Amino acid sequence: MSLQKPRFTLEFEKPIRELEDKINALRTTSETTGVDASKEIRSLESKIEQTRREIYGKLTPWQRVQVARHPRRPYSLDYIGMIFDDFQELHGDRLFMDDESTVGGTAFFEGRPVMVIGQQKGRDTKENLRRNFGCPNPEGYRKALRLMKMANTFGLPIITLVDTPGAFPGIGSEERHVAEAIAVNLREMSELRVPIITFVIGEGGSGGALGIAVSNRVYILENAYYSVISPEGCAAILFKDRAHAPKAAEALRLDAPNLLKLGVVDGIVKEPLGGAQEDPATTGSNLRKTLRASLTELSKFSPEKLIALRYAKFRKMGVYAE
Repeated sequence: MSLQKPRFTLEFEKPIRELEDKINALRTTSETTGVDASKEIRSLESKIEQTRREIYGKLTPWQRVQVARHPRRPYSLDYIGMIFDDFQELHGDRLFMDDESTVGGTAFFEGRPVMVIGQQKGRDTKENLRRNFGCPNPEGYRKALRLMKMANTFGLPIITLVDTPGAFPGIGSEERHVAEAIAVNLREMSELRVPIITFVIGEGGSGGALGIAVSNRVYILENAYYSVISPEGCAAILFKDRAHAPKAAEALRLDAPNLLKLGVVDGIVKEPLGGAQEDPATTGSNLRKTLRASLTELSKFSPEKLIALRYAKFRKMGVYAE
C-alpha cells in the first residue's frame, strides 16, 4: 500500500510549509535566472529545522490528536508489512460477515509464529467505505476473538494494533449487539494463556479500542492517543460546543506522556520528528524493537502468570489515594 499522497498540512504546521514554499520559490527563480541563491536557501533550511523542533517539541494534546489522525499516517497493514513475515490474512467471524475494518491472521516475527490483529482505515473514500473508516462492527470484534482463540489453542503470542475512532454506532451494529461483542472480548482476553501485546498506533477510541487491548503490555506511539471519548464528543457533552475540543483534549489526558504517567500504557514508542508519516520505516523499526523486547520478557512467564499479571494490570487502573 503506497503512502505517497498530496501534501497535507495541519494548522500548526503552516509556518513550516510557508518556509518550504519560500525555498521552492527561490530554487525556481535561481534555475530560471541563473542567480545563485544557495546562501539564502541554506539559511531558510536551517530556519525550517529550528521551527520544526520548536513546534513538534511542545505539541499540545489536541495537536497530537491531529497528528494521530493524519491521512498519510501508516496504518495497521503498513506496519504488518514492515515488521512481520508471511502474513496470512484470515477472514470472517463465522457468524455474520467479514468486517474489513479489522484485519488479522498468522505471521512470523523474527522466525517466531504469532497472531497479528489490527484495525484498518482506508486511504481514499472508496477504501474508507470498505473499511468503514476504521470503525469495527460487532463482526470485527468477533473475528478478532475467533483469531485470538485460535492463537490460544496453538500457543501463539497475540499482537494487536489499535487505530480506531471507536466502534461503529450505527443501527445495524447495535442490532447485532456491538456492546456485547466488546464485553465478551474483554472477558475472554483476560483469560487467554498466551502473551498479548498491544500497540496504539493512531486513534485509540474508547471501547472500540479496548475491545482488542486487554493485554499484558500496552504501548503507544508518541503522537497517538487513547481515550474514553473523542475530544469533540467530550466537548459536546461538557461544554455544549465541539469547538472546545482542544480544551477537552487537555482535560482527558489522552496523550502518550499523560497515559504513561497514569499507568494506562506501559511505554511510549518514539516517532520521527513530525510524526510517523514523515518516516514510516523508522517508526516501524522502533515498533519492532519494542515488540522484540516485550515478547522476550513475556515469553518467560507461565500461562497462569500471564493471566495473573494481566488481571492485576487492569485492576490497579484508576486506584488513587486521598
